Amino acid sequence: MRAPAAAPIRPASQPAGLRVLVVSACFETHLGGIEIVAARLADELARLGLDVTWLASDVTAPAAHPAIRVASYAASNFAERRLGFPYVLPGPRGLAQIAREVRAAEAVIIHDSLYLPSVAALLAAKAARRPVLIVQHIGSVPYQSPVLRLLMALGNAIIARPMLAHADQMVFISGFVRDFFREVRFRRPPALIFNGVDIEVFRPPAEGEPQALRRSLGLAERPTALFVGRFVEKKGLHILREAAAARPDVQWAFAGHGPIDPGAWALPNVKVFTGLFGASLARLYQASDALVLPSVGEGFPLVIQEALACGLPVICGEETTRADAAATELLYGLDLAQSMTAIVADLSQSLNAALAQSSNARKQRASFARERYAWNSAAMRYRDLLAHLVIDRETSGVGPLVQAH
Repeated sequence: MRAPAAAPIRPASQPAGLRVLVVSACFETHLGGIEIVAARLADELARLGLDVTWLASDVTAPAAHPAIRVASYAASNFAERRLGFPYVLPGPRGLAQIAREVRAAEAVIIHDSLYLPSVAALLAAKAARRPVLIVQHIGSVPYQSPVLRLLMALGNAIIARPMLAHADQMVFISGFVRDFFREVRFRRPPALIFNGVDIEVFRPPAEGEPQALRRSLGLAERPTALFVGRFVEKKGLHILREAAAARPDVQWAFAGHGPIDPGAWALPNVKVFTGLFGASLARLYQASDALVLPSVGEGFPLVIQEALACGLPVICGEETTRADAAATELLYGLDLAQSMTAIVADLSQSLNAALAQSSNARKQRASFARERYAWNSAAMRYRDLLAHLVIDRETSGVGPLVQAH
């Protein structure tokens, strides 16, 4: 779809009608946490009266978004297909499309700095004098492969940090990610805004509902441990394979997709679900007894907030438990620097403790998530930041450089 003709920046004393471009690598049908957040934030900003366009690659098609305009740029997904590393590469036509969409906007939101489309959007925004807000979702990912670790370190040094330094406004989705980039000299003090959760969809199940849901989903009548996310190394799939083998008394449900296939492990207590998001994914949370996510290097994943909103106990890496200090006591932390034997033993012990929790504890987790992670509150903060950026650009340009704290 061709972008509308570029229009001059107009006064933004009132944010209603502000033309905002949201840029991400993929649409939410790619089923990554960043894309799911981008989709919901775009919809919520539109509900607040902003004129929103969501631009992502044509690697996957978008879901229906009646309140926003959706556009795509041509890109290759070779890196994910061959290497399991999600990194879309737009060609010349795709880069031109990104530039056109940026010129048609009054402000630009970029989801994560490390992707080539993000770099293209920032450069186009600087050329067109459009203010840019970057939402940084991840810090460093300690891949097992030394080659991938080196590429990640180089990417953060050469791409991410300069991107963050040139953004007009930074938003971090967790304290962990903010602290990772604390030495960057930002143009304005960065904001900490946790991802929101649809608390109408992700809710605790009614009495007797988990058993009925397990039957409808084909899950065994036994305690169910759930993993939600991409099936890749950094999510801890190698740990979960050992844990599932060590605990045949537990049903292990995997929701997602990726180059690692849990269905190929030949473990009878493993069941794989693909293509779930929104209400269909919420049913799987409600059917389960605990979320297990031994991932590294990604701050505070959206799936943890969704699990808490459904009342589930969460077992994750110790690094992740520190991403939101208010939620730390609700999470079971794992020391992922230990040997595999020790990690699996600790995971099993934490799972036993989680399964022994009362129904009242489930209600307390859900209540906490409703109060802390409601989407409307998060979207209003983004709206206010965008309005201030446009007003500041009209009057005084970019703000002073400040050191992050």
